[in-house]
Amino acid sequence: MYREAEKQFKSALKQQEMVDTFLYLAKEMNNISSATEYYKEVLKQDNTHVEAIACIGSNHFYSDQPEVALRFYRRLLQMGVYNCQLFNNLGLCCFYAQQYDMTLTSFERALSLAENEEEVADVWYNLGHVAVGIGDTNLAHQCFRLALVNNNSHAEAYNNLAVLEMRKGHVEQARALLQTASSLAPHMYEPHFNFATVSDKTKDILRNIMQGKK
Repeated sequence: MYREAEKQFKSALKQQEMVDTFLYLAKEMNNISSATEYYKEVLKQDNTHVEAIACIGSNHFYSDQPEVALRFYRRLLQMGVYNCQLFNNLGLCCFYAQQYDMTLTSFERALSLAENEEEVADVWYNLGHVAVGIGDTNLAHQCFRLALVNNNSHAEAYNNLAVLEMRKGHVEQARALLQTASSLAPHMYEPHFNFATVSDKTKDILRNIMQGKK
């Protein structure tokens, strides 16, 4: 009953503004823009609230503002927050903000601070994106493979590996990887879209073969 919960939280705010209430509202509706506004309200009352700073930084990154996101993540560093997730995000922000000197350093720190294999997998996955960005598909392939070595349920890594296999003309490998990605994360649209693309290419290949026989 999310709508009812939202009404109750807003009613509670009218009686007394509390950080916890803003946080609950930010998590309720899966609405990033509204959540960001609530997190900003949290910072007005507690400008050292780690979750609020991190979420606002993340919102700026996904709004194509990596330079702004960097300011929030660096603020967390100044507050003494040192963990894998923070340096992982810093690495991506530095890359997309074209601060290449700090990109690999941040990812190296993220790997050294990773506490489990899932965190390691996420770092290698992001390094794969960096490799794609600089045009090194062989490195990207290795990074996505390393992501799967550490977490064989990493649907995004399967999807991106499939795209690389498609570029190499390895249709069957791409199809198998996309089927795995779809089964692991049925909510993701990318594997379905890419599977349709592979199917179209397969039809084109078969059409060319039949024309050749004629």
